[in-house]
Amino acid sequence: MSKVVIIMGSKADLEWANQISKVLESFEIESISRIASAHKVPLKCYNLIKEYEKENVVFITIAGMSNALSGFTDAQTHCPVIACPPYSDKFGGSDLFSSIRMPSGVAPLTILSPENAALAAAKILGLSNPDIRGKIAAFQEKKRNELEEADLNLISGQ
Repeated sequence: MSKVVIIMGSKADLEWANQISKVLESFEIESISRIASAHKVPLKCYNLIKEYEKENVVFITIAGMSNALSGFTDAQTHCPVIACPPYSDKFGGSDLFSSIRMPSGVAPLTILSPENAALAAAKILGLSNPDIRGKIAAFQEKKRNELEEADLNLISGQ
């Protein structure tokens, strides 16, 4: 069973997690959302990572401001980690640096869009799951068709 584990830094990240889960559902991928701050409850965070990494999982981490969660998660597991920090204008976007500047040996992927974070997780899981690969191909075809339809509507004046 393929699964995505979404770890949020706080309940303020729940809306972001729900957007990711909705896209994962469209690929029929199970997701589990948990809250565990790497700053405030690092042992809980560590234990969650160790609990779920026994399965075929991709972790998606959601934390803004000082995003220790993504690097911490990646450094503790052999599983793929995708950082999906919620963007904030509060610091002119500079809080994103804590998601993209990681120490050596720590390599979470950083994707800002919840939809694209879910798609990336699906593609990773699709490497070993032909059903998911097929759903990704259908999703991509739908996106291409939407663009073609928009172009046709534009040139026909609709």
